Amino acid sequence: MADELIFKPVAELAKLLDARKLSAVELTQAVVARTKAVDGQVRAFNSFDEADALAQAAVSDARRAAGQGRGPLEGIPIGLKDVISVAGQPLTASSKMLANFVSPYDATVTEKLRNAGAICWGRLNLDEFAMGSSTENSAFGATRNPWDLTRVPGGSSGGSAAALAAGEAIATLGSDTGGSIRQPAALCGVVGLKPTYGLVSRYGLIAFASSLDQIGPFARTVEDAAILLGAIVGHDERDSTSFKTDIPDYRAELTRRKGPWRIGIPKEYFGAGLDPEVAAAVEKAIAFYKSQGCEIKEVSLPHTEYGVGVYYIIATAECSSNLSRYDGIRYGHRAKTAKDVVDLYFQSRAEGFGAEVKRRIILGTYVLSSGYYDAYYLRAQKVRTLIRQDFLKAYREVDVLLTPTSPTPAFKAGEKADPLAMYLCDVYTIGVNLAGLPGISVPCGFSSGGLPIGLQLIGQPFHEAELLAIAHVYEQAHDWKSQHPKL
Repeated sequence: MADELIFKPVAELAKLLDARKLSAVELTQAVVARTKAVDGQVRAFNSFDEADALAQAAVSDARRAAGQGRGPLEGIPIGLKDVISVAGQPLTASSKMLANFVSPYDATVTEKLRNAGAICWGRLNLDEFAMGSSTENSAFGATRNPWDLTRVPGGSSGGSAAALAAGEAIATLGSDTGGSIRQPAALCGVVGLKPTYGLVSRYGLIAFASSLDQIGPFARTVEDAAILLGAIVGHDERDSTSFKTDIPDYRAELTRRKGPWRIGIPKEYFGAGLDPEVAAAVEKAIAFYKSQGCEIKEVSLPHTEYGVGVYYIIATAECSSNLSRYDGIRYGHRAKTAKDVVDLYFQSRAEGFGAEVKRRIILGTYVLSSGYYDAYYLRAQKVRTLIRQDFLKAYREVDVLLTPTSPTPAFKAGEKADPLAMYLCDVYTIGVNLAGLPGISVPCGFSSGGLPIGLQLIGQPFHEAELLAIAHVYEQAHDWKSQHPKL
């Protein structure tokens, strides 16, 4: 029974809980037992508090018994990436810099999950400060892909994707700065949604690049992603970039919106570097939509080739600014042998940050420095505008864009030691963040080696309801979601 429970979607578990055929305590016990059994292999969690999770579950059962259940997330254990604040829990960003830090407050999304009845379950591993595409940059050790433990789960939200794929959580939250939800979702065979920038509050999220970061859900199904999105969206005055907009019932809209839709295929996303098996799986998905009466149209996003360069100027500039707060003075790692305050800054940061974080801080500081700001940062922002305009122009002709999520299936741990090779893993996902658009990755097949392949759909700003409906049509006609790794 436990093995059946851990791989059921939120929507099914909610029905069992409502019918009193299952208690939140029983479900949480099953998730905890699974985590204890397999996380030694997967290493998706930085930490978890079994007693706290079971206490939350007992409170949930009491609420339900009193007729005060809070909806479809009542009693559902949901894991959170270790950059999202949970009061009284560690908040490490998988960095030595914050190894002993405990969050004093809840992030807005954490509050919203609690208000929806969810059980906040554990702290999930990531690339340090969300900087990476493989979850190998964690100070607490690399996470492994449950489908093949010699391979990476993607990143930076690799712990969130791997935990879900391995049955260690019923759903999870991650953050996406350049593909950090969608790419690991593709590599681990789950659904990952990056909402429109400003739709979900960033209050309580450790900042990497503030104009690009966005929190979003990992789920087993598109329906579950819609349920989670509905729980965490909404304007928040504590986040100055939070957007006021009408919030539809995303779950209800899944079946209300029937199509057919106009689907754009960006020619720049199907060129050199795309693995043939990924290309074949995505081509089959395109053929499916065509069979459903959708209009398939090739479009051009001509500034795509500049995306990686633009991203790694803007993101590193913002990271250099955001991470300047970690100085060894107020909180975080503090060097023990510093001679004076300047030496304390130098030593604390040298000891506290890992190699990739240091690389990005140095690059970001350089592009913001006197004499280089106009040549790099300002120019990158101008090209970012052109990239966004490419997408908006395409949306005059089509409703959604369809692309691969990742150019390859999961690669072997240690395979991409060259930072530039790693950065190119995000070539199909970066543009979505630069343009502030919503994007979703949905499983669309497996490689000959049994590794998951993901399909990316990119929507118009604040058109998540339509994006989810289009993804749902594909998912309902295919059975990838019922396949799980053998651990």
